Amino acid sequence: MVTTPVQETSKLNAIFDSCREMGQDPEFNVAKRWLEDHPGKKAIGCFPIHCPVELIHASGMLPLGIIGAGTQIEVTYADSRFQSFVCSIVKTTLELGLTNRLKFLEGMLFHSICDPARNLSSVFQRNFPDMFVEYIHFPQNFASPLARKYLATEYQRILDGLQQRSGHTPTVDDLNRSIALYNRIRAGLREIYRIRTDTPHMISAAESFVLTRAGTLMAPEEFVKIVEEVLAELPGRPSRPKDRIRVILEGSFCELPPVGLIETVEQAGCYILDDDFLRGWRWFTEDVPIRDNPLHELAESYSERAYYSGTKHDTRETKAAHLIQMVKEKKADAVIMQAAKFCEPALFDYALYRKALDEAKIPHLLLEFEEKTWIFDRARSEAETFVESLLFD
Repeated sequence: MVTTPVQETSKLNAIFDSCREMGQDPEFNVAKRWLEDHPGKKAIGCFPIHCPVELIHASGMLPLGIIGAGTQIEVTYADSRFQSFVCSIVKTTLELGLTNRLKFLEGMLFHSICDPARNLSSVFQRNFPDMFVEYIHFPQNFASPLARKYLATEYQRILDGLQQRSGHTPTVDDLNRSIALYNRIRAGLREIYRIRTDTPHMISAAESFVLTRAGTLMAPEEFVKIVEEVLAELPGRPSRPKDRIRVILEGSFCELPPVGLIETVEQAGCYILDDDFLRGWRWFTEDVPIRDNPLHELAESYSERAYYSGTKHDTRETKAAHLIQMVKEKKADAVIMQAAKFCEPALFDYALYRKALDEAKIPHLLLEFEEKTWIFDRARSEAETFVESLLFD
């Protein structure tokens, strides 16, 4: 039987629609069904940005991306635990816990993104004493030869806690199998991003976003099949290039923007060639080596094979220089900074980015958002004006 382009498009659309629905489910039903189908298994929640999911998986548990709740729930209880100027993702993540939506989790992992994220870890420990809650301390000085050794030791500490809760002591082979599985997923996502850069009309940023988000909410064994199915279907997708500007989008590394906002930017006349959506789940720029010391290889990869990010303090190369290099390599016309409201790391970065972009004569636009935003008229107007200024200048 010959598959027609219409059938291929229909299959892709069905996949993306399913992924979008999954990402908007505050009850985590896909994960709960997996746990029901695997008696005795447990799940660990991962707060963004980067979480060593291989350690969780090798311990026999399911890593899940607990990354706020978007517009799906009202914040009723969490407001009393945090100041009014704290970002939405911290409040809605806590709200998920306070409304018993995270009761099925065995634990949560947090790490050093910012002060609110650090405090959220402590708030979880206080409010959910039966939950395994750990805070990962990532190194801040990658110029030091001890940084990677320190991180490997920190991974071992986390692994010790995980195996106590799972009842399974992972072997080197277990860790390497988990690394190999996630290598396949990340390689597939890198290929999707390459296609977006080379032929952005073939797959939109919104589609790759909902795909990646769905992958944080299911077993990796299932997600890798979906990624590879998307890659198999994309070449036959009928699509024509449109008259749009080519942009790099930065600043959304932690709090997730509404899908509608991503679509609004695209519909305003932008091809988003690259972004930092869910960067922690595609953290490595190349495969993690499969060798005899997997914790060392994970630590080495975090230091040497990771994307730059507002949450990774690497003084060996400035983030602004890296951003400008990306603009040139991907032949982008402009940069859009899409930062969450009250996100100090992103807004501090913008001050540095703005100076460097101005000096490089690269046009740029700042769009602030909250995950609970559902009206995008202002963003659409600002994006359309920005696009027109470049197309008709």
